[in-house]
Amino acid sequence: MKIALAQINPTVGDFTGNLAKIVAASQRTAGSGARLTVFSELVICGYPPADLLDKPSFLDRCASAVEELRNATASLPTAILVGVALPAPEGSGKRAVNAAVLLDKGQVLLEQHKMLLPFYDVFDEQRYFSPATGQRVVEFEGERLAITICEDAWNDKNFWPHRLYPVDPVENLIRQRPTVLLNISASPFWHGKRQVRQRMLASISHRHKVPVFICNQVGGNDSLIFDGSSFALAADGTLLAQAASFGEDIVMADSATPTGKPLSLVPEDSAEETEAAYQALVLGTRDYVHKTGFRKVVIGLSGGIDSALVAAIAVDALGQENVLGIGMPSQYSSTGSVDDSRRLAANLGIRFEILPIGDLYQEFSHTLAPLFTGTHPDITEENLQSRIRGTLLMALSNKFSNLVLTTGNKSEMAVGYCTLYGDMVGALAVIGDLVKTRVYALCRWVNRDQEVIPSAILTKAPSAELRPDQKDTDSLPPYEILDPILEAYVERYETTAQIVAAYGFPCATVEKVVRLVERTEYKRQQAAPVLKVTSKSFGGGRRFPIAARAQV
Repeated sequence: MKIALAQINPTVGDFTGNLAKIVAASQRTAGSGARLTVFSELVICGYPPADLLDKPSFLDRCASAVEELRNATASLPTAILVGVALPAPEGSGKRAVNAAVLLDKGQVLLEQHKMLLPFYDVFDEQRYFSPATGQRVVEFEGERLAITICEDAWNDKNFWPHRLYPVDPVENLIRQRPTVLLNISASPFWHGKRQVRQRMLASISHRHKVPVFICNQVGGNDSLIFDGSSFALAADGTLLAQAASFGEDIVMADSATPTGKPLSLVPEDSAEETEAAYQALVLGTRDYVHKTGFRKVVIGLSGGIDSALVAAIAVDALGQENVLGIGMPSQYSSTGSVDDSRRLAANLGIRFEILPIGDLYQEFSHTLAPLFTGTHPDITEENLQSRIRGTLLMALSNKFSNLVLTTGNKSEMAVGYCTLYGDMVGALAVIGDLVKTRVYALCRWVNRDQEVIPSAILTKAPSAELRPDQKDTDSLPPYEILDPILEAYVERYETTAQIVAAYGFPCATVEKVVRLVERTEYKRQQAAPVLKVTSKSFGGGRRFPIAARAQV
C-alpha cells in the first residue's frame, strides 16, 4: 500500500486554514496514488493548544471540523489519518482526549486515543487529556495498522535506560500482529532530537520486523519549533523516505518495500546541526511574527555579535524589506560599533537609522539629580541607557506595528547580564536559547560563503558599552568558561561539585555563576518568549520559584 506523509504547518486555532491545508494535501497525494495519507498530531486544531482545550467551544469546533473534513474528502481515493482534540468520555475527569481519526470515503474507520501523556519539560498533556485505556489494530486494505500518537512510541524498554511509564503501547499493539506501525507526532526540535527520533523508531522497526511511518508537525508555535523530518522505515529499520526539515513537504513510500537505504545519522556537533539550529530559528521567527498577525520587525543594532545574528535570522525569515535596524549610540558607544552596524545593515540590505540617546540620557539624569544627590554613578546609570533604548524601540513598534526582536543570548539571560525594561523589551527572544559560544558558531556559519556579518563584529571583545572601556569579562568569566558551566547547571542540572570535577574550573568561579543564575530568576520570568533549540531552555519547560533561597 502506498502511504503518503503530509507534513504541513498548522496554526493553533485556525480550523479553516488548517482544514484547507489538509484537503489540499490529500488531493495532491490522491493524485499521486496514495491509498493512505498521514498527517501530524492535533493537526486539525494545531499543537499545542494549551488552555484553549479548557473551552467547550474549542472542543466543539474540533468535533465539527472532523465532520467538515469527512465530507470534504469523501470522494477522494485516499484515506486520511489526522490528529485532533475531542471531548473526553463522561466521567474521565478531563475535558479532552488527544485523538487520531482514520477517515475513508466519508466514513470514520477508527478513533484512537493517545495513551502516554507527557508531563515533563515543555509538555503538560496530563493537565488536559484523558489517557486511552486501550488501543487496537485496524484492518485496512489488507494491512493491519497499529496507530500511535507521538509519546506512545517513546517508551521502549529496549531503547531507553529509564522509562517514564509502566506500559508500552507499541509493545501492546505488536501483540496484535500489525503489518504497519504509524505514528502521528508533534515532536519539537532541539539539538540532537532528530537523531534520537530516528534511532528510536529504527530500533522498534528492526526488532519487531514491521515498517514504521512517522508524520511529524513542522512550524513554529510560540517558543516551540517543530522540525518535521517525517520518515518511513522498512521492516528491517532502513530508510524508505525522508521529508524535509523545517519546511512543509509530502513524501510517499510503499509499505511492502522490503528494504531501503541505511539511516544517515548526523553527529550532534557537526556543521549540519549548526545549520539546523539556524534554520530552526528562522522558521520559529517567521511563524511567530506571521502567526501573530505581523509582517515587520525592528531590531536595536549595537554593533555586537548578538544583534548581528538576530538581524541575519530576521532577514532570512521575513525578507530584508521587513526588517528595520536602529542604532542608538550614547557617549560610551565607539565609532566602530556604529560603523559596524551600518556595514551589517548594508550587507543585509535592510534600512538602518540612527537615534542618538545622549541628550535623552542627560535629560533623565537632570530629572533624577535631586534624588540622586550624594550618590555615585553605578549600574543605575548603565541600566538607564538601556531603558532609554528600550523605550525608543517600543515607540517605533507602537507607531509602525513592527514587532521588537530582543537580542539577548542564553548566557546573558542565565546570569542576569541584561536589563529589565531595557534590552529585554520585545516580543520574541530569538537567540535566548543560544549560549554565547554557539552565537559565534552560528555567525561563522552565516559567513561560510561570504562576509555577511562584518569580521570586526566577530573579532571585537564583547561589551555592553555602558561605561568607558567596558568589557563583558569585567563582570563575567570568559564565555569559554561561562558557557560550559551554564550548560551543565541549567540544561543538565549538574551540581557545583560535578562541574568542578568534570571541567577543572575553580570552585569559586562555578559558585559565582550558580549564584548569579539563582538570583536572577525574576528577570527570566519577565522575559520575551524564547525560541527553544536545546533540551532545556528558559520558559515554560523550566519552572523555578522566584521568592526562594535554593541551597544547591
